[in-house]
Amino acid sequence: MVLYHGSTTEIKEIDLSLSKPNKDFGKGFYLSNNFEQAYNMATYKAGLFGTNPLVTKFEFDENLLKSDELNVLTFSEYSKDWAEFVFKNRNQETQDFSHNYDIVIGPIANDKVGAQIRRFVEGDISFDTFLERLKYMKGITFQYFFGTEKAIKMLVNKGLCNE
Repeated sequence: MVLYHGSTTEIKEIDLSLSKPNKDFGKGFYLSNNFEQAYNMATYKAGLFGTNPLVTKFEFDENLLKSDELNVLTFSEYSKDWAEFVFKNRNQETQDFSHNYDIVIGPIANDKVGAQIRRFVEGDISFDTFLERLKYMKGITFQYFFGTEKAIKMLVNKGLCNE
């Protein structure tokens, strides 16, 4: 399977220590199987930093997702379980939460997750409303989280891509 990472720099080597916390599935390396999604993320980041968007291409043996070698969690759709998992990962200020998954696959949350978490925590919206507002406005798009060195080693870097 081909996966893409959108950024402002070419990713030659993945360093998990550079990953930011409080993301949908935790601190890790995020990819998409959709080039356009990765490019849009790269364009967004480039706009913030005044640089150029770059997409690095990776290959991954998807048979590993069903093997015993990796601990994989998959969310096939927006669901209560998905929203709770995103909430726990995004809301690290109020609790200690970590998981032991090597890879997590699931829908991308709306870009305004932080505002929705705040509204939910403050009791302004119900959990059902929270779930509905987390859905990505452009339709369901999946992200692939690689959170351990074990998982990272299974990605084959194919260099910059401009499909």
